[in-house]
Amino acid sequence: MADDFELDLDDLEKRMGGAVATLGKEFGGLRTGRASTSLLEPVKVDVYGAEMPLDQVGTISVPESRLLSVQVWDKSNVAAVEKAIRESSLGLNPSSDGQLIRIPIPELNEERRAEMVKVARNYAEQARVAIRNVRRDGMDQLKKGEKDGGLGKDDSKMYADEVQSLTDAAIKKVDETLAEKEAEVMQV
Repeated sequence: MADDFELDLDDLEKRMGGAVATLGKEFGGLRTGRASTSLLEPVKVDVYGAEMPLDQVGTISVPESRLLSVQVWDKSNVAAVEKAIRESSLGLNPSSDGQLIRIPIPELNEERRAEMVKVARNYAEQARVAIRNVRRDGMDQLKKGEKDGGLGKDDSKMYADEVQSLTDAAIKKVDETLAEKEAEVMQV
């Protein structure tokens, strides 16, 4: 009878992994006092009548540990790139020199570091919620399979345990990633 029902554990694991990957990208955009090209990933520039990611209008590089530079490909976009960086929530103040935009990364004070940790914890909680939503979806599929008669109670319990272990592993990864980011942000 259990042949009538099949829970796609790989799909659930992939969706939970997606939440962890998204968390990694969000953490990449959090400032730590060191220059990193991922810091500018969330910046969108209004050019050619559309919003484009910064890395599609110029080359981002890290010439020094506390400096980012953006080599804008089209000279007419320099002002738009500068404006997008300045108006982003990153608190950066770019300066242009022809088609090259230099962005110094200021030192983070203790208050700003604590603020960054709060933001990181918020991102981590959003990832945990996404993982729990995937778990709930899997459990709902199990209940539906059991109710429809395509899944026995023993099989349902076995699948439920597997879904829970996937959830625990994904949440553990979120917690580890958060701990690493907190240590990175608080490092002076």
